[in-house]
Amino acid sequence: MNGPSASPIWRPYTQHALVGPPVAVARARGAWLETPEGTRILDAISSWWVITHGHRHPKIVQAIKDQADLLDQIIFAGYTHEPAEELARRLVAIAPAGLDYVFFSDSGSICVEVAIKMALGFWRNRGETRTRIVALEHGYHGDTIGAMSVGARSVFNAAYEPLLFEVARVPFPREGQEQATFDALERACAGAAAFVVEPLILGAGGMLVYGAPVLGEMKRLCEAYGVLFIADEVMTGFGRTGTLFACEQAGVVPDIACYAKGLTGGSLPLAVTMCKAEIFEAHYSLDRARAFFHSSSYMANPIACAAALANLDIWESGDARQRAARLGAMQGERLARFENDARFANVRQIGTIAALDLRVAQSGYLAPIGPALLDFFNSRGLLLRPLGNTIYVLPPYCIEGNELDLVYAAIDEAAARFGA
Repeated sequence: MNGPSASPIWRPYTQHALVGPPVAVARARGAWLETPEGTRILDAISSWWVITHGHRHPKIVQAIKDQADLLDQIIFAGYTHEPAEELARRLVAIAPAGLDYVFFSDSGSICVEVAIKMALGFWRNRGETRTRIVALEHGYHGDTIGAMSVGARSVFNAAYEPLLFEVARVPFPREGQEQATFDALERACAGAAAFVVEPLILGAGGMLVYGAPVLGEMKRLCEAYGVLFIADEVMTGFGRTGTLFACEQAGVVPDIACYAKGLTGGSLPLAVTMCKAEIFEAHYSLDRARAFFHSSSYMANPIACAAALANLDIWESGDARQRAARLGAMQGERLARFENDARFANVRQIGTIAALDLRVAQSGYLAPIGPALLDFFNSRGLLLRPLGNTIYVLPPYCIEGNELDLVYAAIDEAAARFGA
């Protein structure tokens, strides 16, 4: 066991008694990180799924510099600024049609929290008693109280159980068992306020993938019972699943949608919760008590908004879409070698995301193989952070084929060393 760290920093998702010192990073560019000593590390998970175009994209960096010379921060209650106004207009233009209002925050957890509060406020202000939230099994939506409540009950939140509210859960739509999901969702929808779901792929729950027709049917059932449909696209937004937003693949327009990680290209923290007009209008009143009571100090920070605008410029140029499509094809070509490999199970891909489960004696997030794999990939100069025995590859769109080859060669080597 290691003694107390020399650093006063308490790190996320880290059992300090079991790990050594963290890897110091001094600079980054493209798909690569660099330590103070000059050692290069390939970022194969986009620094926790946030970096889209690559580290320090010149257009985003320049936008940050330019905005910092004009306005750094301003309260967003009663004041506004052009970067936020322009960003909101442009998001409404590219998001699924009907998401007409934009509420700013600064993290994925908070934008999901905002979505839940919007849904509950909607029903309360309409005078209807709908308070139950429905969620998909194995979901992860963040680490604030509401976001944890709608996420799966697990080791992530067991200590905080007294704070969490109960939700109705429907089983994950495994292939061939989708009807069980639909039946459970239909039962849960009666009188419910909202259904929260990660479209097409569940991230921290194990990179579990399901099809667009399933997403479409879940939306249809919610509409049939008047249940608000909340799409948590914190990870899936901005090209990860092969379209700009995952819901596009099912022709689904959420009532409320959450976008965060890729919103600024991963450069700065910024999130938005977008909603249909009826959600906003339920809070619009001469009665101050019906206002939406939520804020954050750095809401719609001008510098973060400028970074997001530069990110949208990159997407609208077409270059990002081409790179994302190219990455998806490269992932498929390299993943194919493992499809019939007995060392792996559930080899899967959606868009730019690839995942596969290493067959080991003990699986799951707390399986001993997780830290062993993490250390192994670190030793190979790769930032890969498995979810227990689930290895996933989620790199920035700028990665080249020869760089991706390094990742898959290491996965092959890890399977030879650690596989059952």
